[in-house]
Amino acid sequence: MEFKDYYSILGVERTAGEDEIRRAYRKLARKYHPDVSKEKDAEARMRDVNEAYDVLRDKEKRLAYDNLAAGVSPDGGFAPPPGWDEGFEFHRGAAPGDEAQFSEFFSSLFGGRARRGGAHQEFRARGEDHHAAVEIDLEDAIKGATRDISLRSMQMDAQGRPHMQTRTLSVRIPPGVREGQYIRLAGQGMPGYGGGENGDLYLEIRFKPHPRYRVDGRDLYMNVPVAPWEAALGASIDVPTPGGAVEVSVPPGSANGRKLRLRGRGIPGEPAGDLYLVLEVALPPADTEAARSAYRKLQQELPSFNPRRHMGV
Repeated sequence: MEFKDYYSILGVERTAGEDEIRRAYRKLARKYHPDVSKEKDAEARMRDVNEAYDVLRDKEKRLAYDNLAAGVSPDGGFAPPPGWDEGFEFHRGAAPGDEAQFSEFFSSLFGGRARRGGAHQEFRARGEDHHAAVEIDLEDAIKGATRDISLRSMQMDAQGRPHMQTRTLSVRIPPGVREGQYIRLAGQGMPGYGGGENGDLYLEIRFKPHPRYRVDGRDLYMNVPVAPWEAALGASIDVPTPGGAVEVSVPPGSANGRKLRLRGRGIPGEPAGDLYLVLEVALPPADTEAARSAYRKLQQELPSFNPRRHMGV
């Protein structure tokens, strides 16, 4: 009899843990399940996958299998020693034809429809999780909102055949959600197999470009134009924020690019983000004789001013 390498069938190492074995099984079950697979040998491959998982998921069976595997001959020949499976309870009362569900190797080791505790378990698997991206307005992240989104996803019809379907879901956007964060919608993924539970839907949050604010985590940045005299002499100015207009003091001697921090006025959270005002010194246009005259006077009053002094010229 040819020895069957259950580790190779599942595509895992012999040191694989329970979680890794379970993930490998689910991946292969979704690929080869006869109800959905287009592979020509899907039924045979599914049988091998079921056999491998049946053995490797059970600690006692896996230990017994590993001990037997140590005695495999170089040519792959194998014969289980008499009484090797004592101590296991297996159901051997299979109906006619059930033995075809398992390989000769499996039947020799486990007695046909072997299942722990004498019960035959049909194939069940949790549905696959879905991932999708959804764009929201920055205001939705700040205040929270409920939005309807449309998704195209693979579904199963009444005959178990896959087809594309458009679904509309009402999604609650919680206040304080961050860009790149995932919102989990339990049970909104792919249907399970054999009565298994549905997978989940994970929505990745993305922000639409905002005309005023830039986002960095929970912090917001906004460019604020100021007049040269406001930057030089200091001033109190009104600026818009997500929570409404506020009065801000511009310190005297503020240079272009200076940041003023407004605590807690960014995206809500624990802690809330901040709003940074980036000052932009705006020059009045010299489009009138009065404006040009003012610039000439300023030039005369500040003859030693050289904005390129730091460049060594």
